[in-house]
This record gives sequence, structure tokens and C-alpha cells, in this order.
Amino acid sequence: MLKKILIALLAIIAIFLLVVALQPSEFHVERTATMAAPPATVFDQVNDFHKWDAWSPWAKLDPNAKITFEGPPSGTGTIMTWAGNNEVGEGKMTLSESRPNELVKINVDIVKPMEGSSTTEFAFKPEGDQTAVTWSMSGHHNFVAKINGKKMMGGIMDKGLANMKSVVEEASKT
Repeated sequence: MLKKILIALLAIIAIFLLVVALQPSEFHVERTATMAAPPATVFDQVNDFHKWDAWSPWAKLDPNAKITFEGPPSGTGTIMTWAGNNEVGEGKMTLSESRPNELVKINVDIVKPMEGSSTTEFAFKPEGDQTAVTWSMSGHHNFVAKINGKKMMGGIMDKGLANMKSVVEEASKT
């Protein structure tokens, strides 16, 4: 009886691993939030890495993370590196494209806890006196990230957009 249970358990694990392995390595996650602020106000929060601390969901996970900046203070060529606890990890973001009030494109290279690269984009679309902000991320998943990486990243992006909304809407009141 115990042998049959173990064989069944191993079969279930093997099927699970096979299903995960067959998932595509490429991923794309996208979230949108509408904010009561002009595109320039929202764009400024993303285009300047120095301002990310106010809304980035990762900033709250490790307030003691070591952050450094290189290059221009904002826009194309700006670089931010970080090293923090296990939740934040270690990596580098390079702002590769900046079109005022339209788009910010960032190359993200993570060193720890798992190596990986992705491309992140923030697109800004005016909607009357509001701005729709679309945050997207594309790249390759490793085996472990295929299990729930998209769901986890989607939740983080939702949280970041909610934080950004609070920051920009408060700034727009003044």
C-alpha cells in the first residue's frame, strides 16, 4: 500500500514538473491604472530613479537596501543599482529610452536572488484630466519563475501603480 502511494505521489510530481517545463520561457505582464494627474507629473515619477523610493513596491521590502545612481539625474542613460535583503535582491536598471510624457523604457538586470534580464516599459496616455499609466514587463522566465512568476509580478505592479497614484494625486493637489 505504501509503495503504491509513493508511486502515485512521484507520478503527480513528475506530471507537475512536466507541465511547468512545457510552459513558455517568454513572459509578458502588463497592468494599467488611471491617475488624476497630468502625464508630465506621472512621467516625472518614473523618468527620475531618485523618485522611485516614494512609490516603488520594492523600496518598502527593504528600507535599508543600498541604492546607487550613475549617469544623468534623469532620462536616457540613468542607471540605478541596488543591493538588499533576499526579497529585494541585487541588480541594475538602465533607462534606455525616454520620450517625455509618453514612454519610459528600462532594461532590468537582476543578479540575486536569481539571475535574469527583462525590459520594463511605462506608457502614459492622457484621458481628459487624468493619465492612464501602463506598466509592462517582458523577458525570460527560468524554471522556478514559470510556476507563479507572472502572478507574483502582476501583484507587485498593481501595488506599485497604487502607490504611484497616491504620490502623483497628492502632488497634483498642491
